[in-house]
Amino acid sequence: MARERRNYTDEFKKKIVELYNSGKPRAELVREYELTPSALSSWINKYNNSGSFKAEDNRTPEENELIKLRKENQRLKKENDIFKASSADYGTKINVILSNSYKYPISAMCKLLNISRSSLYYAKNKPAKKYNAEEEKLTQHIKEIFKNSRNNYGFRKIKVELKKKGIIASKRRIRRIMKENTYTVKQYKVHKQTCNNDKIDNKLKRNFNQEERMKVIVSDLTYVNVAGKWNYICLMLDLYNREIVGYAAGKHKDADLVRKAITTIKYDLNKIEIFHTDRGNEFKNNIIDEVLDTFKIDRSLSAKGCPYDHAVAEATYKIIKTEFAFNRIFNDFEELERELFDYVNWYNNIRIHGSLEYKTPIEYRSNDQK
Repeated sequence: MARERRNYTDEFKKKIVELYNSGKPRAELVREYELTPSALSSWINKYNNSGSFKAEDNRTPEENELIKLRKENQRLKKENDIFKASSADYGTKINVILSNSYKYPISAMCKLLNISRSSLYYAKNKPAKKYNAEEEKLTQHIKEIFKNSRNNYGFRKIKVELKKKGIIASKRRIRRIMKENTYTVKQYKVHKQTCNNDKIDNKLKRNFNQEERMKVIVSDLTYVNVAGKWNYICLMLDLYNREIVGYAAGKHKDADLVRKAITTIKYDLNKIEIFHTDRGNEFKNNIIDEVLDTFKIDRSLSAKGCPYDHAVAEATYKIIKTEFAFNRIFNDFEELERELFDYVNWYNNIRIHGSLEYKTPIEYRSNDQK
């Protein structure tokens, strides 16, 4: 089945290139945003060369010649590195190939060193140390899953991800391997907030398991460190599938930031019946009331001093605070916006949730629609 062609805006391409330039690995961008490697490379080259994604704005004949020379230089360097081992014994050649497999094509190294690929694979998969090899392979899978989870998954979620790969391992074994490799999940310290004393009822009434999309939206704010100063993020969460449907970053913790986050919701606001929050003073403002009145959305507040009325949102936002903001200092506001854009995409499309039967929010929504 042919892959559906997708159209991307220049603004989206710019965000992706900025993430790459800030250090996000190419493989992660391809996987998390479902891009083709060739498209990503094209965007990076074009934008970094000219600040434009148009072909006519990029590359002079001299630059094309320079790229050609660089590729030739890399090829010669590769062949030179491998040729140094050409006079070595059989075992050394095997080790050279295996040690450099992440850097050079195996077929090219086998050809230059006069080693058959079948001999290489036999040497690589000798059953002499079966248990150690199996343990090492499992450890590598756990490391990869933990890294792809942005160092957030515990042993339960890792067990689920291993099962998707066809690998069965006990929670006890996974936990042991994680402990041996000093993988621990971060914790977040909760901070108290000022209280909104408006006489507004709790219309949600702890009915956290919603069966309709966009019926109930819950929200909260948290602070992040930007170059030594507190900035803030506001997120809009759909209780149906825990999807972040809207978000915004700002330099002030106020109602305008909440309004900005509401306006980024990409779904029909007329479907929202309840907007539920705790009693933080940032949600007490005429600006927000006007937005809610326009779309006929009912306001709902937790009872004073009762976090259980906001339990699911509190738990979800604790995850977000832990994974995105804890012990982290952003260099500037632009980096904060860029990284928040990337985190929201990962949270909605990549991160599995125990409350959603270990599915992602988008996967859970898609399965329900089917």
